[in-house]
Amino acid sequence: MTAPVKAMLKSETGAEIRFLFNPAELTIGKSNSWQPPGTKGCNAPELRFQAGQSGTLTFSITLDTTDTGTEVTTHTNALLALMQVDVKAAGSDPQSNMARPPWVELHWGKMHWVRAVIERLQIKFTYFASDGTPLRAKVDMSLRQYSDADEPKLQNPTSHTPGVHAVHRLSYGETLDRIAAAHYADPARWRLIAEANRIVDPLALTPGDLLIIPEIPVRRRG
Repeated sequence: MTAPVKAMLKSETGAEIRFLFNPAELTIGKSNSWQPPGTKGCNAPELRFQAGQSGTLTFSITLDTTDTGTEVTTHTNALLALMQVDVKAAGSDPQSNMARPPWVELHWGKMHWVRAVIERLQIKFTYFASDGTPLRAKVDMSLRQYSDADEPKLQNPTSHTPGVHAVHRLSYGETLDRIAAAHYADPARWRLIAEANRIVDPLALTPGDLLIIPEIPVRRRG
């Protein structure tokens, strides 16, 4: 079974934070500022371009350490640290009290996004051990284009990844249809698990491997 390539954030200061599970969606935003001239007596004046706005990239990721029982805060704290002022960032001068958080780049295999700053980070802890240890968290992140030198677009985009519903560690003798029956109450949904984990041969499973259990797609009425 070939493990999926994990997305990660590369920091200006050299830090690399690999995601435990890939994002299900990536949303790019871009806006321009247009203003009408001070012309009177017309229904719809011709707009004049003022300036472009920084592009944004928003996504959500799941952090889950239930398989090891270790605190998921190890991963959330690493993300929070990227929003802290870092004197190693270019242009920083502690003597004049000039410093900033580092810029980051999102990398996912051959795909990458422009240099950006973390504009917003929201962490929601959703599962805890019996002793209160946080084991799972959902992270919502918004990146904003750092400079005009980069175009806010994805390079070599990858395919869509289903949203994570849970994770499952393979036991000896388990099959995908049995896992689907346990999580979905429907063994016929084993293909969802196979596609999410890029499993080519459902019979070639390795005990001990972690499997992504994706959410069941929601059917929308036309």
